[in-house]
Amino acid sequence: MVRAVQKIHPLDLQASVGVGINLPFSAGNVFTTNYTTADAIKYNLINLLLTQKGERYLNPDFGTDIRRQLFSQLTTSTIQELEDTILTEIGSWFPTVSVETLNVTADSNNNSINIYFKYKIIASNTQDEILINITQ
Repeated sequence: MVRAVQKIHPLDLQASVGVGINLPFSAGNVFTTNYTTADAIKYNLINLLLTQKGERYLNPDFGTDIRRQLFSQLTTSTIQELEDTILTEIGSWFPTVSVETLNVTADSNNNSINIYFKYKIIASNTQDEILINITQ
């Protein structure tokens, strides 16, 4: 009988070792620590999508140009460009993540973009999903 073997990241073996921080920052203690690699990857993906290119000090290539599209004409070609940009940036910064589903929808009346994607962490075969609403 074939059994799927789940790979566990070495940092996940100690429950008291923090791996990353959650987004958004909380008001109470500012940083909320996450303790699993899957959670760290999820919040790092959110960070990538919400960071504007050029915004990160000493790393100007990190991020996407999603916010710049909010005041552009939101056409089907613009939506396709956004999807291509998101897939390219995730593939570049997160080679261990495979995007399964990506849906970008725009609401031109409210100048907002909704990004929904389902992804899989290749090493552990863990799946998760993210929904981001960007409003200007």
